[in-house]
Amino acid sequence: MKKLSFVLLLSILFQSCFSYKTVDYNNIAIAKKQKFEVKGVGGKYIKGRLVSKNEQTMILETKVGQQTIPVEEIYDVKVRKFSFLKTLGFSIATPYALLFLLFLII
Repeated sequence: MKKLSFVLLLSILFQSCFSYKTVDYNNIAIAKKQKFEVKGVGGKYIKGRLVSKNEQTMILETKVGQQTIPVEEIYDVKVRKFSFLKTLGFSIATPYALLFLLFLII
């Protein structure tokens, strides 16, 4: 039981370490190979690592393979950033939340 709760705590903690920040398509650095979240015109989100981009297309490596997205179909582009404050806040708040839930159960 202790191991299970420890694994769950770690998985939740590492999920909160990252957030997405909106960037301009023209200011994207290709050399960094960062992770992006692209919102298309239809409202569909595509997450993946940047492979290449040019004036007409953006190519992302996703879970299902490489996906080519035409620039005219891109509504919003967000880059994944490490969020130190979210991680710190979550790691401080988690023990208190668990104690509160434990108190409610008992």
